[in-house]
Amino acid sequence: MTAGRMVAACTIAGSDSGGGAGIQADLKTFVELGVFGLTVVTAVTAQNTREVRAAWPLPPEAVRTQIETVAEGFAIGAWKTGMLGNAATVRAVAESLPEGAISVIDPVMVSTSGHRLLEEDAISDLVEVLMPRASVVTPNIPEAEVLAGMRIEGVEGMAAAGWRILDLGAGAVVVKGGHLPGGEAVDILVEREGEMKVSGERYHYAVHGSGCCFSAALTACLARGMALRESFCAAREFIDTAIREAVGDAGEVRVVNPGGRFIYRR
Repeated sequence: MTAGRMVAACTIAGSDSGGGAGIQADLKTFVELGVFGLTVVTAVTAQNTREVRAAWPLPPEAVRTQIETVAEGFAIGAWKTGMLGNAATVRAVAESLPEGAISVIDPVMVSTSGHRLLEEDAISDLVEVLMPRASVVTPNIPEAEVLAGMRIEGVEGMAAAGWRILDLGAGAVVVKGGHLPGGEAVDILVEREGEMKVSGERYHYAVHGSGCCFSAALTACLARGMALRESFCAAREFIDTAIREAVGDAGEVRVVNPGGRFIYRR
């Protein structure tokens, strides 16, 4: 990083009161990767690792005004979206993102605990209005199945879904394979130049916030000027550590630990 020059990234997402996902996880990730984090809050949630008890979306105009304000005040290297909640917010984000901006769209639909975070009637707006603006889309397996309109079985199915989603207009697609059963965890990057697979250890426990953390790491790397494939590999290495060092009491869902820093336990 050049001395005196700020490298900034902005997350457009919901606030997680439990601190493990959403804007809180994004900011922790940005800090670990040396990027100044900006925020646009789309919703306030009452949640912990086990449940989303309630969610209160902000008015679309509040989301739009936040985007316009930070865009005017900072040179933002990359943008990321997470929980958008409803169709009106999806459209507000798509209309407000600066033209030509690097953007990572994490199509958050359902929380780890099963709470819907994107209304069903908003999916068509996500596909038709926002995804064509995306530099990269980062669905997990259930999200990729919805977007691609197909059942995913195995790594070959992940790649096939990635190509279908790419045809919807995104610049590139990362299909995250953590939901697939079996051996190693495989993520696949699909871009018009071809595919790239990265494998890593599969950890046999549930982790809250891993999707947010990965897409935030990818956003931070792109904001720093790294190429897409380099960013993909770096983000995958980062999330591997964050999952391996996830924290939480035995028997409960663990919380992703960006950077793998030691967290004091009594």
